[in-house]
Amino acid sequence: NTIGFISKITMTAAADTNNNNNGASSEPPCKKARCDSTASTVRKHHAGAAEALRLAAGDHEKKYDGDIVRKRTEVEEQVIAKEHQAEEIIHALPKDSNTTVPSVELFLPEILKDSIFVGHLVTDLDSVAGAIGAAELYGGTPALASEINSETAFALEKWNVTKPKPIEDILKETPKVDICLVDHQQTSQMNPSIDSDQVVGVIDHHALQSKTIVTDKPIYIDIRPWGSMSTIIAHTFLTHKRRPPVAVAGMLLCAILSDTLNLLGPTTTDWDRLMVAVLADIAGVDDIQLLASQQFKAKSKDLAHLSAVGLVNGDQKSFSYNTEGFKGDIGFAVVETTDDDVIMDRIDEILPELVACKKEKKLQAIFLAIVNIVKLQSCLLLCGPTETSLANAAFGGEISKNGTVMDLGKRVSRKKDYIPVLTRVIKEGWTKPKDLPRGPSVADISSHLEVDPEDPYGNVKRVNDEEKSAAQEKDMATESIVEEKKD
Repeated sequence: NTIGFISKITMTAAADTNNNNNGASSEPPCKKARCDSTASTVRKHHAGAAEALRLAAGDHEKKYDGDIVRKRTEVEEQVIAKEHQAEEIIHALPKDSNTTVPSVELFLPEILKDSIFVGHLVTDLDSVAGAIGAAELYGGTPALASEINSETAFALEKWNVTKPKPIEDILKETPKVDICLVDHQQTSQMNPSIDSDQVVGVIDHHALQSKTIVTDKPIYIDIRPWGSMSTIIAHTFLTHKRRPPVAVAGMLLCAILSDTLNLLGPTTTDWDRLMVAVLADIAGVDDIQLLASQQFKAKSKDLAHLSAVGLVNGDQKSFSYNTEGFKGDIGFAVVETTDDDVIMDRIDEILPELVACKKEKKLQAIFLAIVNIVKLQSCLLLCGPTETSLANAAFGGEISKNGTVMDLGKRVSRKKDYIPVLTRVIKEGWTKPKDLPRGPSVADISSHLEVDPEDPYGNVKRVNDEEKSAAQEKDMATESIVEEKKD
């Protein structure tokens, strides 16, 4: 019974939340008995990845990666707490991906069928995995709004999933196709090749702000305050009693771990934890901690090779304000890494790029947060007096390195920790102090971006126009001398 199935998901999740709030244990009553069973006996009855995970990190300890012995991590404890509930859901699903149960009680938007599902311009794993999952769920085609990062490449390779085509290429072939935005709804984050009139749906988990898309016709909207957009897709699969294919489940799993910082970030909800338990079982992932570690290492791998331009623009979003004391856009970039020292060592290179980017994009302020996704702490780069004043009003952290770095402590989420605080301070009346000293003079230098011909990774670098002009004149003079000698 579909309604009963949905009720079971909702009621068990609600009961689990209530138990946690009341201080009661959320572990299944039969958990202790299962702990005393042998691995073979438990696998015979449950045969699930969540159960395998429980055994792999059991109370009796286990040798891991050679001679290393470890106990359960905090993440594993969170997933294990959802084990019983996840098993009930798994057992209620069809046994294969191609089987569906007819349902007239649930709404499945026909408007999304045959649509293109595409994420935001700052392409990350959640936007790509969510597009792939939504295309599988509703029937359509996933697309990329921009090039993928190293973490997304890792997930695609691990689950043997073909990289989606760029949205521009698809629109050249089929210009009138319907589009569903995933993981965003701000026009400033949309690929410019998309016409708002083509948008028939939005699936997202971010706040509605001043640049939220406006349409002339009703569209399908699914926005939930969860830690990952992929959690929404996974949940919709389950409520419709559909089992996602293993590869899709694996992609969605990796995306949730990424967006919630391994279920330890402040945006994490019980729904994220439950979907991780379910997806791990379907995808056959026994060690979630190992998977998260692998993809986070992949995420950090390319950072050392990125230019300052790439670091500042790689994951930057803009936010608009229109208050009595402050009008304009604020750019906020985030760099997530397992080793923040690698980025901190390049501050002198990054700060001028922040100033130049601020001028080019006509921003009122720009920030870059360096987030250590292992230690779950961050710092904020301050490229000018406006940024320092606003950051002091919003966060009040200790400032070091000649006034260019602010310690943000355990704040790690742009969506929950950074932007809401900045927004509140601005709405409460913060304005630029009139006696602020002039910002760095680098903003006055004429420059442009171009691909570095000497960089093996094809990074974009900023070129000082005056220096380039002088270098070109020098090269021309040298060539002239060489030609004269030949004559």
